[in-house]
Amino acid sequence: MISKYSLNNPSITIRSDLAAQFPVYIYLSSDKKHLLYGTSIKVLLEHPEVITPLQVRDESISFLLQSGIVPLPHTVYENIFIVGIGDIAKVESKNNTIELSFSHKFPFKNEERKKEMDIDEKYILGLLTKATLSTLDIQQDSYLFHSAGKDSNMIALALAEAGYQNNITCITHQSNNENDESEISEKIAKKLGFKHQKLYIPKKILPQHIQSIHSYFENIPLPSIDNVTLAYPIYETQIEFKHSNIIDGSGNDVYIGHIPSQAEYRHQKFFSNLHQFRKITDTLSSTNKLRNITLTKSEWAGLSGFSFSDSKKLFSKASSVYPHWKASTQERKDWDYLDIRADTWGSFVESDRVIRKVRNLASLNNANLILPWCDTEVAAYFTKVPEKYLFDRRKLKNKLILRKILKDKIGLDSDKLGKKAFSFDFFSILEVMKEEVTDEIIHSRLWNENTINKLLTKLFKDSHSNKKSRILIQRLYLISTWYNKNKYIKRDN
Repeated sequence: MISKYSLNNPSITIRSDLAAQFPVYIYLSSDKKHLLYGTSIKVLLEHPEVITPLQVRDESISFLLQSGIVPLPHTVYENIFIVGIGDIAKVESKNNTIELSFSHKFPFKNEERKKEMDIDEKYILGLLTKATLSTLDIQQDSYLFHSAGKDSNMIALALAEAGYQNNITCITHQSNNENDESEISEKIAKKLGFKHQKLYIPKKILPQHIQSIHSYFENIPLPSIDNVTLAYPIYETQIEFKHSNIIDGSGNDVYIGHIPSQAEYRHQKFFSNLHQFRKITDTLSSTNKLRNITLTKSEWAGLSGFSFSDSKKLFSKASSVYPHWKASTQERKDWDYLDIRADTWGSFVESDRVIRKVRNLASLNNANLILPWCDTEVAAYFTKVPEKYLFDRRKLKNKLILRKILKDKIGLDSDKLGKKAFSFDFFSILEVMKEEVTDEIIHSRLWNENTINKLLTKLFKDSHSNKKSRILIQRLYLISTWYNKNKYIKRDN
């Protein structure tokens, strides 16, 4: 449902639910006379009062290139905003126009947790079951994105103990390297009584895959510059997601402890004042490792990309993102780093890059997206849980209570298994599709035609020995293909 605020109405405030399972999308007309808002971006964009195509926001392209996200409340569009975790939008009428202002208060700071609390493991599983089933359409097929990790297995365990194994299929990406989780995932799924299906990247990219990728970029409401984005249109050729229930385990890092690696923790501590030399390192090549030491504390939470100088060569309207992240870090100067990381990653990166790609999948297929860890009751419970049950600051070890439950209940020893991040070899697809990738990038009207070919050639040349080059090629492709094909945007002549 779309709500409307009319000029000269009493002022209102707009908030999302606690963990933004249902973020609120806002459209403000260019003349600032009309404002619409609702929890479905697709419904909002297709509303008759929303004037499309939409103007792309230049500053947002700068952020996508340099940081990989557009910091909320902004989006890639001039007239569209998002109210997410901790965000408050104030809407009021002044001087015969509608004024929209935003503030942000992080709701999950660790200092506000209870000091002592009895942990009820059965209650936790019950919360996850309730969060999943409360919006599940039992008449439709249901798929749980499943891995060897803690988040999806907690959901699987909760549903299994509630007796819903026969209604849901676990689906897992199959990698061709040592990080492959599909065998472990399949064993767990079968142990719990679920059906299981492996998703894979084909050895040969066929016309049907290219068509699926093109359709994906044409129709997604908002872009996601995530390293796994390209997997989703490939998955659509293997599973029929139309009108299904899609269950995803993302969303709890923001309140359960998004713990850095030992290396990151040391770096943000020792290099925290070196960002004052950012103007120097922003003149360097995007793949120069010296750039890392001048990141702000906010950026250490997974934000990187092209240098400002390379961005300016690519995109003549580019602006530096450094002032924004410097101000963000300054606002949080008295915060514990784990809170800074949780707020930056959870409120911005995870909510609108990691989760955005599965939101897009659901939107394209008119599917019912269920994010149990983003459920308000689940988030509110874990917000109170004492730190000692969630993470160990000295060992930088996370999700302790989840590790214990899974080891006790299904024998999944996360400590022994180690960290198995979702491994999707995006570059193997880009190499197979090199002609398609190159064509989309160099012919995109976003980029400076005098420099894009030279830069792309260099990135491809360095790509076999430099992971950063591979990531930057994919980023250019994701942005270019979205800009070239998306039906919602106004393109420059």
